[in-house]
Amino acid sequence: MDAVQYIEFSDGNKMPIIGYGTSLADKEDSLIPAVEAAVDAGYRHIDTAFLYKNEPIIGKALQKIFSKGVVERKDLFITTKLPVNGFKEVKYFCQKSLSNLQLSYVDLYLIHCPMASKRTELDEEVYTVDETGTYQGDYTIDLVTTWKAMEELVDEGLVKSIGLSNFNSLQIQRIYDNARIKPANLQVECHAYLPQYELHDFCKKLNISFTSYGSLASPGFVEYMVNAGMGSQKERLLDDEKLKPICAKHGKTPAQVLLRYLVQRDIAVIPKSVKSERIKENIQIFDFQLDEEDNAALRAMQKNLRIFDFDFLKGMKDHPEYPFNIPF
Repeated sequence: MDAVQYIEFSDGNKMPIIGYGTSLADKEDSLIPAVEAAVDAGYRHIDTAFLYKNEPIIGKALQKIFSKGVVERKDLFITTKLPVNGFKEVKYFCQKSLSNLQLSYVDLYLIHCPMASKRTELDEEVYTVDETGTYQGDYTIDLVTTWKAMEELVDEGLVKSIGLSNFNSLQIQRIYDNARIKPANLQVECHAYLPQYELHDFCKKLNISFTSYGSLASPGFVEYMVNAGMGSQKERLLDDEKLKPICAKHGKTPAQVLLRYLVQRDIAVIPKSVKSERIKENIQIFDFQLDEEDNAALRAMQKNLRIFDFDFLKGMKDHPEYPFNIPF
């Protein structure tokens, strides 16, 4: 495998452009070996969140890796995220994540979503609902105040860099204009069906780096939501016929082509799998280059198909900070 590339943040810190994503991976018997396989395959960037309920498992995996001497803490870039029920208790939730991960700091801490939820006594009840199943948003939250608390985490050495996730351009600008420490990174859904050109260009102007989640249009998440009765079947990006000629041309899989497409746009990717062969395959994207013909074909696949629309609970779209009511 060729050397993994890095993205440099506005604060001078660097993040590997490919990371190992862990959303919907919360089984210890599969996630621990998967994290080990990812590090063995060359990943040096691991992405998680309090919401995923897998930080303690990742903490165990990291300690196992460190004890074997495979890598040291300084060799890994760890991202986690502030849950939407924690906007008034930023330090508390950051410290809870650090305890879960068995770390003294994380490299990147993101506000996971702008739609604050009402707080209950149960920390893990991130998306609070009432007896009718309606989302209980906290409308008293000022995102700028939450950002100021994020800045204090940097001051105290609990996190190296801070950023945002699932924010729109107006929300990003509001944070940016009022920030002492500017957002270093934005993590949003981004793939060939939802390429996010306008939002990416907007972030580049503010010197905010860009991370794609759902880079393969998240077939696992779609299946999970359909099975849970909270979503409908979406088109499978990985099965798109337009990918076949590009894959044949380069001798690569659809996943590798789709990840390479984003990386060549200077967008970080965090593909998720618990299968060791798929984990290895996803990082093998630095030994080929898509040409302009390939990129034109991939650009033509745009459908503005959003998988993660944050409308899986009744009333979510009524939140005043619902991010997808504007074009980008």
